[in-house]
This record gives sequence, C-alpha cells and structure tokens, in this order.
Amino acid sequence: MTAEALKPKKKRFNTAYLFVGPYYAVFFTFVVVLIAISIALSLTYYDTINFPSWVGLENYVTLFTQDADFMQYALPTTIKYALIIGPGGYALSFFMAWVLAQLTHKVRTVVAIILYSPSLTNGILMSVIWKVVFSGDARGYLNYWLLSLGFINEPMQWLQDSTFIFGIMIFVGIWSSMSVGFLAMLSGILNVNKELYEAAYVDGMKSRWQEIFYITIPSMKPQMLFGAVMALVGTFNASGLASALSGSVPPPQYAGWLIVDHMNDYGFARFEMGYASAISVILLLVVLLFNRVATRLFGERKG
Repeated sequence: MTAEALKPKKKRFNTAYLFVGPYYAVFFTFVVVLIAISIALSLTYYDTINFPSWVGLENYVTLFTQDADFMQYALPTTIKYALIIGPGGYALSFFMAWVLAQLTHKVRTVVAIILYSPSLTNGILMSVIWKVVFSGDARGYLNYWLLSLGFINEPMQWLQDSTFIFGIMIFVGIWSSMSVGFLAMLSGILNVNKELYEAAYVDGMKSRWQEIFYITIPSMKPQMLFGAVMALVGTFNASGLASALSGSVPPPQYAGWLIVDHMNDYGFARFEMGYASAISVILLLVVLLFNRVATRLFGERKG
C-alpha cells in the first residue's frame, strides 16, 4: 500500500448541520427550555410577583386529590372532546381529501381553500359566528327555523343550557377540523403512484374500498401520521370555546370546561403560575401518551 493510503482520512464537516442548526436552536429555545421551566415551576408556589418558593409535589397532589373541577370536569371533558374531535375530524379530513383528489385541479383548489379556511380562524372568533346561529332569542337562526317549522313553541337557550353546550362545541370543532393535516393527506393521496392502482386492478382488485385500504393508506403513512399528530395537538390545545359561546367564565355548570381553560384560569386569573404549570405538565403527558398510540398505528414498523 502507498503512503497516501496509510494516512488517516480527515473527517469532512457535514454541511447538513448548517441547515438543521437554526431549527434545532429555535426548537431548543422555545420548546425544550420552556418545558424545563414549566416542570421546574410546577414544583413551586409562584404568584408572578414574589420569587418562587419550593413546594415539591404538592401541586400535583392537590390537583389529583383536592381539585374537583379538574377531576370532574376539565380532565374527562378534554379526553371526551379529544376522542370525538380527534378521530372524527381525522376521518373527515381523510374522506374530504380523497373526494377532492377525484376532482379536477381548478375545482379541487377552490374547494380545498373553502374547507381549509375555517381552521385559520381562532376557535373563540369562530364562536362569534355560531353565537348568531345558536342565539337564545327568536332571531337566532336555529330558533327561527325551528319555530317556523313548529318543532318548538318558544326559543331554546342553546348556549346557556349545559346539556347543549358540549354538543355545540363538538359541532364547531368538527367544522374547523380541516387543518394542516387535511392538506397533508390531500398531498399524500395526490402523490400515490398511479401504477400501483393499475397493477392492483390487473391482479383482481374490484372496488374503491380495496383501493383505499390496500394501496392509498399504506402508501401515505407519513402523511397519515402527521395528520394524526396535528389532530391530537389541536384538540388537546383547544380552549375558551365554551366560555366564548356561553358568554361566561366558567360556562354553565362547567360544561365544555377543558384542561387549557383550567390552566388559564389558575395562571392568568388567579396568578398561581406554579399550579398552572403542574396542569400544563399533566397535559403534556396526556398528549405524549396519545401521540404514542398514533405513532404505533401509523408509524413505519421496523424489521
């Protein structure tokens, strides 16, 4: 062997780090550091004025043993809301993305913008629109139609009755569920290799259902996973909708009271930032748990 071949090779700098470096810096600063601060504050009593005082796990013990509003309303309502809006909005997003994929380019673009635009609006702002529909007087659209058709004899207080508020929240949540995950699914469906469909029909595939379950979904698992994660994050981060609809904080009988509402109440109304941080940590753990389930369902299996 020559002397050149025996010389140790110099390691070359991977230029990919230059491209991912800014992302990692932003992610570390605004995600990792803030999560660490939240965990640290959750172990303290902090009223935003005095220096935080160490209380250990007292906030967590109080949250699960003494906070009835959290255990009876916020936690179960959030999980129920997420289990309905998450899978429901996710399935609707996939279905609408598949339908749009069958349309021509111009029509698909217009309809996609129409479906996507509600998700750009904050839930509280959307409630302003729906308060007109569900208004409790005879001028509310729903009451007007029901009175005109003779289904009711007097206006219904849709937004003040705790039995209706959660259902209205679900309706508004489904209506605005066509978010970034919907666009990712549409992109995934449009980029499935068309030759796979042709080969499958030659091999005996006979229906569109088989096409969806055996070709479309397996071919776009990354987009399906992305849509699932975005749906989970969106539903668990929802807040303020019930209060905005009903016009009161908290809403009647805590109907539609979510974890983020509970956290904001303690953090920005009662100024108990340590306790609010403990709630945020619990919410993070719940999201990570459901994210793990989504990854197992739609992630690529190794080996």
